[in-house]
Amino acid sequence: MDEPGFRFKENPKNFAVVVGIERYKSLPQADFAQRDAEAVRRHLIALGYPERNVVVLEGPDATISGLKKYVEEWLPRNVPEGGTVFFYFSGHGAPDPKSAAAYLVPWDGDAGFLKSTAYPVEKLYASLGALPAARVWVALDSCFSGGGGRSVLPKGTRPLVARMEGMLAPKGRVVLLAAASGEEITGTLDAEGHGLFTYYLLKGIGETAKAGGARLDVQKLYDYLKPKVQDAARRQNRDQTPVLAGAL
Repeated sequence: MDEPGFRFKENPKNFAVVVGIERYKSLPQADFAQRDAEAVRRHLIALGYPERNVVVLEGPDATISGLKKYVEEWLPRNVPEGGTVFFYFSGHGAPDPKSAAAYLVPWDGDAGFLKSTAYPVEKLYASLGALPAARVWVALDSCFSGGGGRSVLPKGTRPLVARMEGMLAPKGRVVLLAAASGEEITGTLDAEGHGLFTYYLLKGIGETAKAGGARLDVQKLYDYLKPKVQDAARRQNRDQTPVLAGAL
């Protein structure tokens, strides 16, 4: 699965930002997150995303300033009218204990100071939705319940069920594929060395690409990966249901 079994012609209008954070500056490890990001990068290039148009932020490069400059400055400066944008994040998510707003936690993030050290998911949607792209994909292999997996909470606070509107309601042309619903935690496939969601996301991209070419059908992709993830999670004695939301 790490190496895509297909390759399509480059499309100069395709742009991507791929983030993978496994070892954090001061937070628990997010197992296999950087391997996830590397595999996603290879699949995007095989789908026709020019390598020069794919920014990869891993480990110490995936800081809060790194996220901001590529999402809020680099993409708006480079994405053309009618292009396609793919944003992928593998690492910790976190809910604000007071508002239950969802945040992506960068390498230097602090769960106790989310507003100043983490990136709000709603802001991500707004920034990507303002681009002139015809299609915007967001894939998040994180969770936001604070209950474990790829999620964190400030010390002394309890897990909570994040309100769905903050995480699962992208606007405009943004389509979201998320690893789990707001009250669930994400898991990994240790034998495969990947996040459970990312593993089946990429297998689904491979199957969809072989069947229909470089233009992916997001509904077919979701219909493929959802039961695969659910079944694998049940074998781990837990629940994990991927989410599809947005401008379908």
